[in-house]
Amino acid sequence: MRAADIMVSNVVTVTPTQTVQEVAEILLERRISGVPVLNSAGELVGIVSEGDLMRHADAGTQHRRSWWLRLLMGREGLAHDYAKEHARRVEDVMTRQVVTAAPDASVSELAELLERNGIKRVPIVRDRKVVGIVSRANLLQALAAMRKQITIEKPLADAELRESVLARLNAEPWMRTSTINVTAHEGVVDLWGVVDSPSEKRAIRVAAEGTPGVRSVNDGVIIRPAVSGSE
Repeated sequence: MRAADIMVSNVVTVTPTQTVQEVAEILLERRISGVPVLNSAGELVGIVSEGDLMRHADAGTQHRRSWWLRLLMGREGLAHDYAKEHARRVEDVMTRQVVTAAPDASVSELAELLERNGIKRVPIVRDRKVVGIVSRANLLQALAAMRKQITIEKPLADAELRESVLARLNAEPWMRTSTINVTAHEGVVDLWGVVDSPSEKRAIRVAAEGTPGVRSVNDGVIIRPAVSGSE
């Protein structure tokens, strides 16, 4: 599944010369948390989010800094914050370095972009023109849709399902299959064996649950007791 499959195509946008108050009204009215900023040619030049508007003088929410923090920030830092907190136009509050993605970006690539950059949305851009936007909510919707699409045309034979689970486990570098056994019957998988940590136990169950054809998992894996040092 790609960005083009899950993005919102009817994107709400603003211009650099619109006022901060207009953007605030748009965010509230449309119930969104951010909008791309386009220039007169329709090209992406920034993005403004609710976070950019949180500390504004008109709302009485600007920063109240101690004298020593002001000293550490220096004149440039203070000037930057003042301009943003007292700005009237979008171009003075927007984020100019925008993280974007192409329409053919995979869902996993989009998730990584959002997580790595700590952002809530990513504009989808083709030739500097915004063709859509993907938010965290859209990724959750994609996850739900993919889960519904997982269908098994015919149940796997018990031996075939067992081999599929073992193959999935064998492919993982953290896995020691010599200590784990798997049985399968009519889509129900039973896990047996011993591991060294709760993380390994959980990962084995997750891998089994994610194997196509598995309906449910009975987790009988035991965590090896820690060996105490000699007294």
